[in-house]
Amino acid sequence: MPPLSLPQLVAVAILPLLFAITVHEVAHGWVAKLYGDPTAQRLGRLTLNPLKHIDPVGTILVPGLLLMLGGFVFGWAKPVPVTWQNLRNPKRDMAIVAAAGPAANLLMAVFWAVIAKIGMLLGTSSWAGLPMQYMGIFGIQINAILMILNLLPLPPLDGGRVAVGLLPGPWAWRLSRVEPFGFFILLALLATGMLGILIGPPIRGFEHLISFLVGLR
Repeated sequence: MPPLSLPQLVAVAILPLLFAITVHEVAHGWVAKLYGDPTAQRLGRLTLNPLKHIDPVGTILVPGLLLMLGGFVFGWAKPVPVTWQNLRNPKRDMAIVAAAGPAANLLMAVFWAVIAKIGMLLGTSSWAGLPMQYMGIFGIQINAILMILNLLPLPPLDGGRVAVGLLPGPWAWRLSRVEPFGFFILLALLATGMLGILIGPPIRGFEHLISFLVGLR
């Protein structure tokens, strides 16, 4: 497929990016509600309206800069609040709530792969064929990045919270104490290039697997 200009890239990227971040957060709140915590629902966060979830830095500034720089694109939304005391089994249920976000990104990657496949079947003779291919491919990429990134066992990422829920008490307590520094550790990994080394291969492997299963390759 021919390369895109920056305005074209923004046009095909905005919808997959907003949905990737929004559905990720809604999944946390929805699963928390299933396990006894209605906090997200009470605050009106169980909605696919992106305006309820947008973080000016994480949803707009950071992805926009990364898009212009040509690196891999990721971002974040306003975290959905979870009151762990409301959960029926707080330690176990928090791990399940945390895992819901990456699971949502997995399902969305499959959805966007299907969109890309439909675009391929429509072909370039259709006005929608090529945009659907670009949008679908970007949807696979952004959801793969968010899923793999969030599975890192580093609080406050989802993988860190899953690990805290699964580890024995003393180990879980030690890992949870990393949370105030987790974002700075993540920035250091990004700045030194270590983040790409850690998550690049599994992201590419996941993208190839999804594309193969749907018939994009």
